Amino acid sequence: MTTIALKNVWKIYEGPVLAVKDLTVTIEHGEFFALLGPSGCGKSSTMRMIAGLEEISKGEIWFDQTLVNKLEPPERNVAMVFETYALYPYLSVYENIAFPLRIRGMRRDEIDRKVRWAADFLGISDLLPMSVKGLSGGQMQSVGIGRAIVREPSILIMDEPISHLEARVRARMREELVKLHDQLGTTTVYVTHDQVEAMTMADRIAVMNLGVLQQVGTPKEVYEHPQTEFVGGFIGEPPMNFADCELKREDGTLYACSDSFKVPLPAETAGKLDAQHEKARVRLGIRPESIGVESAPSQDSVRASVYVLEPQGERTILSARLANGELFLVEVPPDFDAQPDDAVFLRFRQPIHLFDVESGINLI
Repeated sequence: MTTIALKNVWKIYEGPVLAVKDLTVTIEHGEFFALLGPSGCGKSSTMRMIAGLEEISKGEIWFDQTLVNKLEPPERNVAMVFETYALYPYLSVYENIAFPLRIRGMRRDEIDRKVRWAADFLGISDLLPMSVKGLSGGQMQSVGIGRAIVREPSILIMDEPISHLEARVRARMREELVKLHDQLGTTTVYVTHDQVEAMTMADRIAVMNLGVLQQVGTPKEVYEHPQTEFVGGFIGEPPMNFADCELKREDGTLYACSDSFKVPLPAETAGKLDAQHEKARVRLGIRPESIGVESAPSQDSVRASVYVLEPQGERTILSARLANGELFLVEVPPDFDAQPDDAVFLRFRQPIHLFDVESGINLI
């Protein structure tokens, strides 16, 4: 197991195109660590610099006590699993798994032992004599994983390995990959744009956007305590609701006021904002499950109208139109019944997040 430390790492392509900006993060030994973000956020460039496939523009990458900036990929003992299987179509499953060992000149009996260990570990021993051309997508990805782990790498990098699989297979593969990591204990870097994969699989997540690290934390931390507006909006399905607000004090109570609502904020929140030289304009963020729905108005409730109801089995998502035309998503029980344009009254519950309008930083 290896600890990976990236210190003030930059990647600048010709153009110039800034892909990764001043990235500092430590991936602990034996950790399942996800790099998460949309296309173009810098996660793939970061992965390729760790693997040695891209030259670092500035900064340092350390594997334990070894600076690896100048080490070639074969010297880093990093194995990779790709989105595309990258298998040799005219070779058997056995030969595909054995290939990285053969090019190292390993003895035949040692190759056979390792290949059969990897196949048994992944539960694909019965596939060894078969051609990969006849395998399903999940089976081919298992072969790709086998080819990676047979080398017994100190670091395993997975680049969107299951994003192309159908939903049922993808759910099963998530479970299998977590089990694989738990059994191997190899430091694993998992690159994905899919928040569900990152949230359900990773020990910690690094959320990136436009080459900048937004936040590092456990799935619970990045969901419950987003440090930026981007993290709040990117993590969560359905996504967080946002509205531009002005902060006003009335009779000692601090309110977040928009054209559609006036919501009182807890004293603790007000205290934190006072400590930061209270801003007048903020961006309010609230998750769909933090909004209650009532049929009659009450103190501090927000009037809205039903726009769309989206049944999702164990829950229903209400799209409610506020007075100024904003659409807020609200999680309601599956038996919630209403018709378009029906009046409903929303009650905002904690946690309510307040973000700086310019920087996007969470103020509380």
